[in-house]
Amino acid sequence: MEGHYFTGGCLCGKVRLATDAEPSRVGICHCLDCRKQYGAVFYTFAVFPDTVVTVTGETAHYGFRHFCPVCGSSVFDKRGSEIEVNAGTLDSDNLVHPTYETWVCRRERWLPAFPVDHRYEHDHE
Repeated sequence: MEGHYFTGGCLCGKVRLATDAEPSRVGICHCLDCRKQYGAVFYTFAVFPDTVVTVTGETAHYGFRHFCPVCGSSVFDKRGSEIEVNAGTLDSDNLVHPTYETWVCRRERWLPAFPVDHRYEHDHE
């Protein structure tokens, strides 16, 4: 995976991902499912076509959410022909910049305003 711009993986390193492509979009989600899945008040993700992301190692899944069966780290979501890479799994900081938020109806009021272009009450349109 050396030489790829975006690399990442799980906590134990058994699952790795890499791509040279730029994400098609980057978002923040405040929905209850994401809050429960990640144990956090919001989730940041970068979306890529599934054909440009290489995943090595075996994942387990719950619906479309893929995680490492060894350490339990959530790594990516696979929805149709897209992969949503969990921004927290990337090896380097500051590679992605969210441009929208979804499910702002569930957003914690104490969070500061994020510098995004669009906010959606529910799902991304």
